[in-house]
Amino acid sequence: MTTSKTPIAKLITIMERLRNPDGGCPWDIEQDFSTIAPYTIEEAYEVADAIESGDMAHLKDELGDLLFQVIFHARMAEEKGHFDFDDVATSICDKMIRRHPHVFGDAGFRDAEAQTRAWETQKALERQQKDQNASVLDGMTGGLPALTRAIKLQNRAARVGFDWPDTAQVLDKLNEEMAELSHELVQASKGADVQDKIAEEFGDMMFVYANLARHLNIDPESALRTANYKFERRFKQVEHLAMAQGKSLENMSLEEMDQLWDQVKAQEK
Repeated sequence: MTTSKTPIAKLITIMERLRNPDGGCPWDIEQDFSTIAPYTIEEAYEVADAIESGDMAHLKDELGDLLFQVIFHARMAEEKGHFDFDDVATSICDKMIRRHPHVFGDAGFRDAEAQTRAWETQKALERQQKDQNASVLDGMTGGLPALTRAIKLQNRAARVGFDWPDTAQVLDKLNEEMAELSHELVQASKGADVQDKIAEEFGDMMFVYANLARHLNIDPESALRTANYKFERRFKQVEHLAMAQGKSLENMSLEEMDQLWDQVKAQEK
């Protein structure tokens, strides 16, 4: 492996060696698109986690891991005669130039919001060129996290006017969905077999929660990650306080643990 290669070329060569049936890595050789896809998703989440933590050294490493996933998929496609990494890079270059006429052409946008609308319009045009009967919702991958996909579906629908005009109506809908869930819970308490219905109503409620986040300009995935981190931080402090008292949470009452939780919250203010 020569040292004169660019880092990308070197990485592509490393991938070729790993996948080479003659002397390559047995694990890498036996992988295919479906087995590698979960690792690709995991690496994307680890990039998001590094960004959330503000650790730039960690982010650099995680971006490298994510890039390697792209190289891996491109190599497997090349082996099957579909495309190679250069084709992937060319495709995204062409797409970015096509979707940024205000930068690479003569179109002009006053602000980021106008550019975003133009971006979505261009994407819709590309979908229609592929299929004249294309739905506004076509092209929305099912592999996205559910909350993220809910936001994207709602944004697409909103582009054609299918949206509540203000947040108050979203809150009314949320209250309606919560009431429907409460009704099913009451039925369950009476012995009715409504678990599937409970799950359905819970899903409806979560969908409206996503819509509320959209109307409040909040990323629900990011908000929930922040809440997760906060819970994790506070719970660990509760454990430390209990340990300092010579106790374990397993042997404490819920009331005692709540008192420690309130103590932790008070210390953070």
